Amino acid sequence: MKKVFSILTAAALLIGVNAVDTMAARDYISIVGSSTVYPFATVVAEQFGRTTRFKTPTIESTGSGGGLKLFCAGVGVEHPDITNASRAIKSSECKTCFENGVKEIIEVKVGYDGIVVANSKSAPVMKLTRKDIFLALAKDVPDPKGGDNLVPNPYKTWKEVNASLPDQKITVLGPPPTSGTRDAFVELAMEGGAKTFDFIKAMKKKDKKRYKAICHTVREDGAYVEAGENDNLIVQKLEKDSSALGIFGFSFLDQNADKMQGSFVDGIAPTFENIADGKYPVSRPLFFYVKKAHIGTIPGMEEYLKAFSSEKAWGPDGYLSEKGLIPMPDAERKKYAQDIKMLTPMECK
Repeated sequence: MKKVFSILTAAALLIGVNAVDTMAARDYISIVGSSTVYPFATVVAEQFGRTTRFKTPTIESTGSGGGLKLFCAGVGVEHPDITNASRAIKSSECKTCFENGVKEIIEVKVGYDGIVVANSKSAPVMKLTRKDIFLALAKDVPDPKGGDNLVPNPYKTWKEVNASLPDQKITVLGPPPTSGTRDAFVELAMEGGAKTFDFIKAMKKKDKKRYKAICHTVREDGAYVEAGENDNLIVQKLEKDSSALGIFGFSFLDQNADKMQGSFVDGIAPTFENIADGKYPVSRPLFFYVKKAHIGTIPGMEEYLKAFSSEKAWGPDGYLSEKGLIPMPDAERKKYAQDIKMLTPMECK
């Protein structure tokens, strides 16, 4: 009996050691998510690694949708601690998180960003409207011959869309459906353009599902090219093809201002000032989401959150604004800084 007890005790001790080993298997913060938030998070992570006793967090650019899928898969060191997102978490994603045991999530708004439609500086600046963007990129558009009916997109050149635009082939490089940039672009730019047609606008009240499908479905005939989650790759391709346009966050335009230029949208240029003032029509908030269950388990979590929410980082004169982040107003920064300090979980809707 004594021998059996000893074996059981040894087994229990071994299990305990293994559990400790598992909990201690990761001594760094794991971050996934949005390619737009990636450069901001990377700067904070590098600063954090240099100026604290903690290791530099690892950051993987998976896109907002891909990051939230990984984040919501469960609690434990095999799952990421934080996911960056260039859109708010969806109610369906919140539900998935909850079902998988991720029941307390801290939402942090980082600041704002504009989505630009850019091209090479070797080409003329494009002056587009949201209506032009919708007609150029939607799968189905109002019949050019007139009437309140839709037809498969017939437009091949920008001049066919709008006589004031160049007579060049429509080629737009942009993110895939998993990207928060894509989600925001179709909602802000394409839907904004679709609503200029009264019969489509009226459809929102009658048949919301069809309305959304019309506004948000991108053509698949080669005019729109899914260029992956790497915005730097889009910039490289635009350098080689001056007739093409690309869709990405303002920060990438800001970082490549020597090579790229942003198109005017509805007469407004995508500048830091215009986005900050709310004048530029295609702008959106940026976020990251934190797994509260990992705070206190993964070293440095609270300290990283404090570093990101410091005025030195995300304030009007912070180092992130130098990288293209549009800071939140004072009251909004204070609100999210307080949520971080108190580790206040969001309410999933």
